[in-house]
Amino acid sequence: MPGGVTAILSLPIRALEWSARQGGVLLAVSIFAGLFIPPLAAALREAVTPIVALLMTLVLLRVDPVQVLAYLRRPLLVAALLAWLLLGCPLLAFAVTQAVGLDGPMGAGLVIVATGCAATSSPAFARLVGLDGEVALVASLLSTLLVPFTAPPLALGLLGIDLSITVAGLMARLALVVGLPLVVSLAIRQMAGPARLARWGGAVDGAVVLLVVLYGFGVMDGVLALLLAEPGLVLGGVALAFAGCLGLNLATALVFRPAGRRLSLSAGLLSGNRNMALYLAVMPASTEPRILLFFVLCQFPLFLSPFLLKPVYARLARRG
Repeated sequence: MPGGVTAILSLPIRALEWSARQGGVLLAVSIFAGLFIPPLAAALREAVTPIVALLMTLVLLRVDPVQVLAYLRRPLLVAALLAWLLLGCPLLAFAVTQAVGLDGPMGAGLVIVATGCAATSSPAFARLVGLDGEVALVASLLSTLLVPFTAPPLALGLLGIDLSITVAGLMARLALVVGLPLVVSLAIRQMAGPARLARWGGAVDGAVVLLVVLYGFGVMDGVLALLLAEPGLVLGGVALAFAGCLGLNLATALVFRPAGRRLSLSAGLLSGNRNMALYLAVMPASTEPRILLFFVLCQFPLFLSPFLLKPVYARLARRG
Protein backbone atom coordinates (compact mmCIF):
# COMPACT_ATOMS: atom_id res chain seq x y z
CA MET A 1 0.00 0.00 0.00
CA PRO A 2 1.47 3.44 -0.94
CA GLY A 3 2.87 5.45 1.92
CA GLY A 4 0.44 8.34 1.41
CA VAL A 5 -2.59 6.07 1.62
CA THR A 6 -1.20 4.40 4.73
CA ALA A 7 -0.68 7.79 6.36
CA ILE A 8 -4.26 8.84 5.56
CA LEU A 9 -5.70 5.60 6.93
CA SER A 10 -3.67 5.99 10.11
CA LEU A 11 -5.05 9.48 10.80
CA PRO A 12 -8.10 8.24 12.77
CA ILE A 13 -5.85 6.00 14.85
CA ARG A 14 -3.50 8.89 15.62
CA ALA A 15 -6.47 11.12 16.46
CA LEU A 16 -7.80 8.56 18.92
CA GLU A 17 -4.37 8.09 20.48
CA TRP A 18 -4.15 11.87 20.88
CA SER A 19 -7.55 11.82 22.61
CA ALA A 20 -6.24 9.22 25.04
CA ARG A 21 -3.20 11.37 25.89
CA GLN A 22 -5.39 14.46 26.38
CA GLY A 23 -8.18 12.58 28.17
CA GLY A 24 -8.23 14.59 31.37
CA VAL A 25 -8.44 17.92 29.55
CA LEU A 26 -11.10 16.68 27.12
CA LEU A 27 -13.29 15.41 29.94
CA ALA A 28 -12.96 18.67 31.84
CA VAL A 29 -13.86 20.73 28.77
CA SER A 30 -16.74 18.49 27.70
CA ILE A 31 -18.79 18.91 30.86
CA PHE A 32 -18.80 22.69 30.37
CA ALA A 33 -19.46 22.37 26.64
CA GLY A 34 -22.55 20.28 27.41
CA LEU A 35 -23.64 22.89 29.94
CA PHE A 36 -23.19 25.97 27.75
CA ILE A 37 -24.31 24.49 24.40
CA PRO A 38 -27.88 23.39 25.18
CA PRO A 39 -28.75 22.21 21.63
CA LEU A 40 -25.80 19.81 21.74
CA ALA A 41 -26.89 18.44 25.12
CA ALA A 42 -30.48 18.06 23.94
CA ALA A 43 -29.41 16.24 20.77
CA LEU A 44 -27.43 13.63 22.72
CA ARG A 45 -29.76 13.15 25.66
CA GLU A 46 -31.49 10.08 24.21
CA ALA A 47 -28.16 8.48 23.22
CA VAL A 48 -26.88 8.15 26.79
CA THR A 49 -27.81 4.47 27.26
CA PRO A 50 -26.25 3.14 24.01
CA ILE A 51 -23.18 5.30 24.66
CA VAL A 52 -22.75 3.69 28.10
CA ALA A 53 -23.16 0.19 26.59
CA LEU A 54 -20.51 0.87 23.91
CA LEU A 55 -18.28 2.46 26.52
CA MET A 56 -18.40 -0.67 28.65
CA THR A 57 -17.53 -2.81 25.63
CA LEU A 58 -14.38 -0.81 24.92
CA VAL A 59 -13.42 -0.67 28.60
CA LEU A 60 -13.62 -4.46 28.77
CA LEU A 61 -11.30 -4.73 25.78
CA ARG A 62 -8.61 -2.75 27.59
CA VAL A 63 -8.42 -4.81 30.78
CA ASP A 64 -6.18 -7.84 31.02
CA PRO A 65 -8.36 -10.88 31.90
CA VAL A 66 -5.40 -12.54 33.62
CA GLN A 67 -5.11 -9.61 36.01
CA VAL A 68 -8.86 -9.62 36.61
CA LEU A 69 -8.77 -13.32 37.51
CA ALA A 70 -5.81 -12.63 39.77
CA TYR A 71 -7.91 -10.17 41.77
CA LEU A 72 -10.81 -12.62 41.90
CA ARG A 73 -8.39 -15.06 43.50
CA ARG A 74 -8.13 -12.54 46.36
CA PRO A 75 -11.75 -12.89 47.49
CA LEU A 76 -11.28 -11.22 50.86
CA LEU A 77 -9.87 -8.06 49.28
CA VAL A 78 -12.61 -7.93 46.63
CA ALA A 79 -15.33 -8.64 49.21
CA ALA A 80 -13.98 -5.95 51.54
CA LEU A 81 -13.87 -3.40 48.72
CA LEU A 82 -17.43 -4.20 47.59
CA ALA A 83 -18.75 -4.16 51.16
CA TRP A 84 -17.21 -0.76 51.73
CA LEU A 85 -18.43 0.68 48.40
CA LEU A 86 -22.01 -0.57 48.69
CA LEU A 87 -22.60 -0.65 52.45
CA GLY A 88 -19.92 1.29 54.31
CA CYS A 89 -20.03 4.43 52.14
CA PRO A 90 -23.82 4.91 52.35
CA LEU A 91 -23.70 4.52 56.12
CA LEU A 92 -20.84 7.01 56.34
CA ALA A 93 -22.63 9.50 54.06
CA PHE A 94 -25.82 9.14 56.09
CA ALA A 95 -23.96 9.73 59.37
CA VAL A 96 -22.28 12.85 58.00
CA THR A 97 -25.48 14.35 56.56
CA GLN A 98 -27.28 13.77 59.84
CA ALA A 99 -24.41 15.26 61.85
CA VAL A 100 -24.37 18.49 59.82
CA GLY A 101 -28.17 18.75 59.51
CA LEU A 102 -28.29 18.12 55.76
CA ASP A 103 -31.58 16.23 55.77
CA GLY A 104 -33.29 17.77 52.71
CA PRO A 105 -33.43 16.45 49.12
CA MET A 106 -29.78 17.26 48.42
CA GLY A 107 -28.67 15.36 51.52
CA ALA A 108 -30.87 12.45 50.49
CA GLY A 109 -29.34 12.63 47.03
CA LEU A 110 -25.84 12.44 48.49
CA VAL A 111 -26.69 9.29 50.46
CA ILE A 112 -28.34 7.67 47.43
CA VAL A 113 -25.27 8.50 45.33
CA ALA A 114 -23.15 6.69 47.93
CA THR A 115 -25.32 3.58 47.45
CA GLY A 116 -24.51 3.51 43.72
CA CYS A 117 -22.17 1.17 41.89
CA ALA A 118 -18.77 2.33 40.73
CA ALA A 119 -18.90 4.31 37.49
CA THR A 120 -18.71 2.31 34.27
CA SER A 121 -15.89 4.59 33.18
CA SER A 122 -13.85 3.92 36.34
CA PRO A 123 -11.31 1.63 34.61
CA ALA A 124 -10.72 4.27 31.92
CA PHE A 125 -10.43 7.01 34.55
CA ALA A 126 -8.01 4.87 36.57
CA ARG A 127 -5.83 4.46 33.48
CA LEU A 128 -5.95 8.20 32.77
CA VAL A 129 -4.47 9.00 36.19
CA GLY A 130 -2.04 6.05 36.33
CA LEU A 131 -3.94 3.85 38.79
CA ASP A 132 -5.08 0.21 38.74
CA GLY A 133 -7.49 -0.37 35.83
CA GLU A 134 -7.94 -4.05 36.62
CA VAL A 135 -9.20 -3.64 40.18
CA ALA A 136 -11.36 -0.77 38.93
CA LEU A 137 -12.98 -3.08 36.39
CA VAL A 138 -13.61 -5.87 38.92
CA ALA A 139 -15.20 -3.46 41.40
CA SER A 140 -17.20 -1.70 38.69
CA LEU A 141 -18.64 -4.91 37.25
CA LEU A 142 -19.42 -6.65 40.55
CA SER A 143 -20.85 -3.54 42.21
CA THR A 144 -23.10 -3.02 39.18
CA LEU A 145 -24.42 -6.56 39.52
CA LEU A 146 -24.95 -6.21 43.28
CA VAL A 147 -26.47 -2.73 43.49
CA PRO A 148 -30.08 -3.84 42.78
CA PHE A 149 -29.93 -5.89 45.98
CA THR A 150 -28.21 -3.28 48.19
CA ALA A 151 -29.43 0.18 47.12
CA PRO A 152 -33.22 -0.13 47.54
CA PRO A 153 -33.16 -1.54 51.11
CA LEU A 154 -30.49 0.94 52.15
CA ALA A 155 -32.44 3.88 50.75
CA LEU A 156 -35.66 2.65 52.35
CA GLY A 157 -33.99 1.86 55.64
CA LEU A 158 -31.96 5.05 55.94
CA LEU A 159 -34.22 7.62 54.33
CA GLY A 160 -37.66 6.12 53.96
CA ILE A 161 -37.55 7.00 50.22
CA ASP A 162 -39.06 4.53 47.77
CA LEU A 163 -36.67 4.64 44.82
CA SER A 164 -39.05 2.52 42.71
CA ILE A 165 -36.12 0.41 41.53
CA THR A 166 -37.27 -3.18 41.07
CA VAL A 167 -34.70 -5.91 40.98
CA ALA A 168 -36.17 -7.33 37.75
CA GLY A 169 -36.24 -3.97 35.99
CA LEU A 170 -32.74 -3.00 37.00
CA MET A 171 -31.32 -6.41 36.16
CA ALA A 172 -32.87 -6.15 32.67
CA ARG A 173 -31.08 -2.83 32.18
CA LEU A 174 -27.87 -4.33 33.53
CA ALA A 175 -28.16 -7.10 30.94
CA LEU A 176 -28.00 -4.39 28.29
CA VAL A 177 -25.37 -2.17 29.87
CA VAL A 178 -23.11 -4.92 31.26
CA GLY A 179 -24.04 -8.35 29.92
CA LEU A 180 -24.21 -7.58 26.21
CA PRO A 181 -20.96 -5.56 26.16
CA LEU A 182 -19.25 -8.40 28.04
CA VAL A 183 -20.27 -10.91 25.36
CA VAL A 184 -19.33 -8.55 22.51
CA SER A 185 -15.94 -7.71 24.02
CA LEU A 186 -15.10 -11.38 24.50
CA ALA A 187 -16.01 -12.07 20.87
CA ILE A 188 -13.85 -9.18 19.64
CA ARG A 189 -10.98 -10.30 21.86
CA GLN A 190 -11.22 -13.82 20.43
CA MET A 191 -11.24 -12.58 16.82
CA ALA A 192 -8.59 -9.88 17.16
CA GLY A 193 -6.13 -11.65 19.42
CA PRO A 194 -4.02 -10.13 22.22
CA ALA A 195 -1.23 -8.84 19.96
CA ARG A 196 -3.57 -6.78 17.80
CA LEU A 197 -5.49 -5.49 20.83
CA ALA A 198 -2.20 -4.38 22.35
CA ARG A 199 -1.38 -2.39 19.17
CA TRP A 200 -4.83 -0.79 19.27
CA GLY A 201 -4.63 0.00 22.96
CA GLY A 202 -4.05 3.73 22.65
CA ALA A 203 -6.79 4.10 20.05
CA VAL A 204 -9.29 2.17 22.20
CA ASP A 205 -8.46 4.38 25.18
CA GLY A 206 -9.05 7.43 22.99
CA ALA A 207 -12.42 6.08 21.85
CA VAL A 208 -13.36 5.55 25.50
CA VAL A 209 -12.54 9.17 26.26
CA LEU A 210 -14.64 10.41 23.33
CA LEU A 211 -17.61 8.28 24.39
CA VAL A 212 -17.42 9.65 27.93
CA VAL A 213 -17.33 13.14 26.40
CA LEU A 214 -20.54 12.41 24.45
CA TYR A 215 -22.18 11.05 27.60
CA GLY A 216 -21.22 14.26 29.40
CA PHE A 217 -22.92 16.32 26.72
CA GLY A 218 -26.16 14.35 27.00
CA VAL A 219 -26.60 14.50 30.78
CA MET A 220 -26.26 18.30 30.84
CA ASP A 221 -29.54 18.85 29.01
CA GLY A 222 -31.61 21.52 30.82
CA VAL A 223 -29.01 22.36 33.46
CA LEU A 224 -28.08 25.79 32.02
CA ALA A 225 -31.70 26.99 32.14
CA LEU A 226 -31.96 25.90 35.76
CA LEU A 227 -28.63 27.55 36.60
CA LEU A 228 -29.90 30.87 35.24
CA ALA A 229 -33.21 30.51 37.07
CA GLU A 230 -31.87 29.25 40.43
CA PRO A 231 -28.10 29.78 40.62
CA GLY A 232 -27.92 29.19 44.37
CA LEU A 233 -29.53 25.79 44.10
CA VAL A 234 -27.30 24.62 41.25
CA LEU A 235 -24.02 26.02 42.58
CA GLY A 236 -24.76 24.72 46.07
CA GLY A 237 -25.49 21.31 44.58
CA VAL A 238 -22.21 21.34 42.65
CA ALA A 239 -20.30 22.23 45.83
CA LEU A 240 -22.00 19.38 47.71
CA ALA A 241 -21.27 16.98 44.84
CA PHE A 242 -17.55 17.84 45.01
CA ALA A 243 -17.54 17.51 48.80
CA GLY A 244 -19.18 14.09 48.56
CA CYS A 245 -16.90 12.86 45.78
CA LEU A 246 -13.66 14.01 47.37
CA GLY A 247 -14.77 13.03 50.88
CA LEU A 248 -15.61 9.46 49.86
CA ASN A 249 -12.39 9.31 47.84
CA LEU A 250 -10.26 10.35 50.82
CA ALA A 251 -12.09 8.19 53.37
CA THR A 252 -11.80 5.09 51.17
CA ALA A 253 -8.11 5.68 50.43
CA LEU A 254 -7.44 5.88 54.17
CA VAL A 255 -9.48 2.75 54.94
CA PHE A 256 -7.60 0.71 52.32
CA ARG A 257 -4.18 2.22 52.94
CA PRO A 258 -2.86 -1.04 54.50
CA ALA A 259 -3.48 -2.77 51.14
CA GLY A 260 -0.88 -0.59 49.42
CA ARG A 261 -0.73 2.94 48.06
CA ARG A 262 -1.75 2.22 44.45
CA LEU A 263 -4.68 -0.01 45.39
CA SER A 264 -5.92 2.36 48.09
CA LEU A 265 -5.86 5.31 45.68
CA SER A 266 -7.69 3.21 43.08
CA ALA A 267 -10.32 2.27 45.66
CA GLY A 268 -10.72 5.95 46.54
CA LEU A 269 -11.30 6.86 42.90
CA LEU A 270 -13.96 4.13 42.65
CA SER A 271 -15.69 5.33 45.80
CA GLY A 272 -15.84 8.97 44.74
CA ASN A 273 -17.09 8.26 41.19
CA ARG A 274 -20.47 6.50 41.10
CA ASN A 275 -22.64 5.45 38.14
CA MET A 276 -25.49 7.95 38.25
CA ALA A 277 -26.49 7.20 34.65
CA LEU A 278 -28.13 3.99 35.89
CA TYR A 279 -30.19 5.81 38.51
CA LEU A 280 -31.18 8.57 36.10
CA ALA A 281 -32.41 5.92 33.69
CA VAL A 282 -34.55 3.98 36.18
CA MET A 283 -35.88 6.67 38.51
CA PRO A 284 -39.60 7.41 38.00
CA ALA A 285 -40.77 10.84 36.89
CA SER A 286 -42.34 11.33 40.34
CA THR A 287 -38.93 11.35 42.05
CA GLU A 288 -38.12 14.57 43.93
CA PRO A 289 -36.67 16.88 41.20
CA ARG A 290 -33.83 18.13 43.39
CA ILE A 291 -32.63 14.56 43.95
CA LEU A 292 -32.52 13.99 40.19
CA LEU A 293 -30.75 17.34 39.78
CA PHE A 294 -28.12 16.29 42.29
CA PHE A 295 -27.44 13.11 40.31
CA VAL A 296 -26.76 15.27 37.24
CA LEU A 297 -24.56 17.71 39.17
CA CYS A 298 -22.44 14.78 40.38
CA GLN A 299 -21.14 14.57 36.81
CA PHE A 300 -19.01 17.66 37.46
CA PRO A 301 -16.66 15.99 39.96
CA LEU A 302 -16.85 12.76 37.93
CA PHE A 303 -15.56 14.51 34.80
CA LEU A 304 -13.21 16.97 36.45
CA SER A 305 -11.54 14.63 38.96
CA PRO A 306 -9.18 12.98 36.40
CA PHE A 307 -7.96 16.46 35.38
CA LEU A 308 -7.76 17.88 38.90
CA LEU A 309 -6.40 14.82 40.73
CA LYS A 310 -3.90 13.47 38.19
CA PRO A 311 -1.05 15.67 39.54
CA VAL A 312 -1.95 14.60 43.07
CA TYR A 313 -1.86 10.90 42.15
CA ALA A 314 1.44 11.39 40.28
CA ARG A 315 3.04 13.05 43.32
CA LEU A 316 1.78 10.33 45.66
CA ALA A 317 3.09 7.65 43.30
CA ARG A 318 6.54 9.25 43.26
CA ARG A 319 6.56 9.44 47.05
CA GLY A 320 5.51 5.79 47.21
